[in-house]
Amino acid sequence: MKRGAAFLITLMTISISLVQGQNPNMEKLNAYKIAFFTKKMNLTSQEAEKFWPLYNEFQDKKFHIQQERVLLNRNFNQNGAVMTNKELTEDGDKYIALEVQEASLSQEYHNRFKEALPPAKIIRLYQAENQYKLQLLNELQNRKQGGRGNMMQR
Repeated sequence: MKRGAAFLITLMTISISLVQGQNPNMEKLNAYKIAFFTKKMNLTSQEAEKFWPLYNEFQDKKFHIQQERVLLNRNFNQNGAVMTNKELTEDGDKYIALEVQEASLSQEYHNRFKEALPPAKIIRLYQAENQYKLQLLNELQNRKQGGRGNMMQR
């Protein structure tokens, strides 16, 4: 079973590398993320086959919502001083609508994850996402402080 999971991780890493082209840091980061989540969630190869395409689809949709929010923030930061109350209200409403859209997306994919994984592994997914974010933040802090983190060197 461990061989199957290792093979699947290797296969996914190669697939991501082909999709993302020539960015070796992004390739390393994605390979690390796959290994991190697979280990933390204790995914079997069968579960991983169902989970990763679903999770990647979810992350892609979530990313697009977040990008729209970033554009709203950028627009406000650049033009907020000259925007009318009507424009500010519309942008505020759009921002909240995007928050609601992201929450609905999370709920939709939570239900879809339930079709692919047992409940305990879904909870482990949410824990792994938080742990992964913390790991990345720690890595960035170490690099800013001059220390060389080891996450990307694995």
